[in-house]
Amino acid sequence: MSRAFVKEDRPDTEPLPDLPLSPHPNFVTARGLAALQSRLAATQAELARLKARPERLDLMPEKAAERDIRYLSARLASAILTEPADGDVVTFGHAVTVANADGLETTWEIVGEDEADANLNRITPQSPLARALLGAEVGDTVTWRRPNGAAELKIIAIAPVT
Repeated sequence: MSRAFVKEDRPDTEPLPDLPLSPHPNFVTARGLAALQSRLAATQAELARLKARPERLDLMPEKAAERDIRYLSARLASAILTEPADGDVVTFGHAVTVANADGLETTWEIVGEDEADANLNRITPQSPLARALLGAEVGDTVTWRRPNGAAELKIIAIAPVT
């Protein structure tokens, strides 16, 4: 057969570039570690399903799953399971309830990067809010420096993330 009809140089035969890994230590809560493990298992199952398809003309979904498996495996390999310290000081793995100047209370969880989700009030230790909260105690008032101006927050409660 002529080499002209062999499709070895298709773009979908090359692996996708790896997703960038964070330069920060990969601290995780027990919940975050379980979520990473679950995501890896689900992605591995999806890859197996994709490879079992009778029609495999489009290999990009497989390449994306392989890339995601490499990323999740690297995140799990670098994971540092961290339990929140006992005590009254805000640390990684704590849920912190704060009140703003209007008395509105909000609870923020300081969790690992892979677990962070602003919609669920889960923030990373590197976020400006977490940096303001870390080291504070119940009764303290901290200043959260935001792009639209600083906000004063009073620490109401500190509890381990569940």
